[in-house]
Amino acid sequence: MKLDDLLTQATSQLRDEREIAMNQGLDAPLDIPHASHLGKVGSLHLYSCEVLPGSKIIADVPMTLLPGNDMEATEGYLLGWVNGTLLIQTFDHVGKTLEHCTLIPDTSGFLEMGATRLSDMVTKPDSFTLGPAERLVPWLQPSPGADAGQARDNIPPAVLSMMWGDDRATRWTKLTTLIVDQVKKNKRILLVAPDHETVDALTGATAHALKMAALPHRSILCRYEMALTKPSATMPIHELGYEAQMYHFYAKANANKIALRKKYDRFRELTPILAYKRDKQKDLNEVKLLEWRLLTQLSDWQGKVKGIDKILRDYEALPIWKRMGMQFTGKNIETLAEYRVIYEGKIHGLMQEVEVAQARIKELIPEATIPKDLRPEYDELKEEIKRLGGTKKIREMLSAGEGTNRQAFAQNKRVMATTPGRILTDPLFRKVPYDLLIVDDAPRIPTPLLLAASGLIRERIILSGDTNDLVQGQDPSQTRWPHELLRTTLSSAAQPTAVG
Repeated sequence: MKLDDLLTQATSQLRDEREIAMNQGLDAPLDIPHASHLGKVGSLHLYSCEVLPGSKIIADVPMTLLPGNDMEATEGYLLGWVNGTLLIQTFDHVGKTLEHCTLIPDTSGFLEMGATRLSDMVTKPDSFTLGPAERLVPWLQPSPGADAGQARDNIPPAVLSMMWGDDRATRWTKLTTLIVDQVKKNKRILLVAPDHETVDALTGATAHALKMAALPHRSILCRYEMALTKPSATMPIHELGYEAQMYHFYAKANANKIALRKKYDRFRELTPILAYKRDKQKDLNEVKLLEWRLLTQLSDWQGKVKGIDKILRDYEALPIWKRMGMQFTGKNIETLAEYRVIYEGKIHGLMQEVEVAQARIKELIPEATIPKDLRPEYDELKEEIKRLGGTKKIREMLSAGEGTNRQAFAQNKRVMATTPGRILTDPLFRKVPYDLLIVDDAPRIPTPLLLAASGLIRERIILSGDTNDLVQGQDPSQTRWPHELLRTTLSSAAQPTAVG
């Protein structure tokens, strides 16, 4: 069987199970007698719900919660069982405690989204990396009559590796050692386990191994989306949750962005003020220059009037030859008086212009004066803006930080730990490729979910688990995974596990 055939078969299987889920009432509303708020991480909230016996719950299924306390409905996901209670993740806080609320799972929608994802892997192969996934086909669906053992032996271990063992501690020691080695090679790893409790424990073991290897586990490892358990392997895995890390990162980034926006807004506020002051200072300088020219002309005309007054005062004492010289130039007693009147008219006009100029100067001085503390503040802001690349660059930085980019944040993590149900339906995982896929308890993961996870892998797949979980086929050399998603998930949900 080829990969396309197996994907088509898995797609049909999910669509058939969707019909089964609808017929069995897996989308029917569930009455929740009591629910309690356990905590908040970023924008996500964790609730524990008391579910009536016999309720059929599938982990990672999207759901709608009707609080019944006059609050609006909220959406979220079913996470699984812990100590006999159902844990759900919601996007809104609907109260500390809830009495007689209603939970509406969307099991058929979950299966339809999964079928669409697998169908896209067949019809749009360029959007996925299916090379390593092809190596899974002999293990998941051995061909009838084929030598399965020989086919599996021909698979290069560099592409598909197995780590089976009955002791989980020993198996995980090998896995975490492999993860540390691959992280040092700068590989991006998708770490998968069948349920959230196992993912939490495996995340704690991986974080401990990274810490022992002197690697920054908080920046390398991420648990998608939020951890359910208390510290595992002495590691506070709640701090490694995707939502917690992203919330912390963007809270710090937003704090820096707020400070930058304040500086930018203040700079934009001061810029027109100082530009206005600069224009007024230019006008003031021009008016002062005009005043100086007017006063110079006024001084010249006043000097001429004083000269005429001196001549008129001393005219009788002047020698005859000076009087004749003055008359020759047209400056006799009669014309001097006329010149004086003309000069006084000029002086009067200039005095009026000087008064207008001085009045304008008085108006411009307060308008052009810059407060002494304003200029240093503006100069400091201008230097900071210049250092950051200018106003255009700052606008791009501020606009780029308006929304949280989940994809970019996920791509910065070297190891992402999650469940296959989230990989199957969350669009984030369709956009983020990985180098390695490490699957623990692989026999407990249904084929469609395992195929969806393998479509993101570029180099290598490592399967791990308990040998006793493998299902034997007709040929003793053949082993296979369970193919019925509802049967597998419902059987695991019927046995709630305690989280330590």
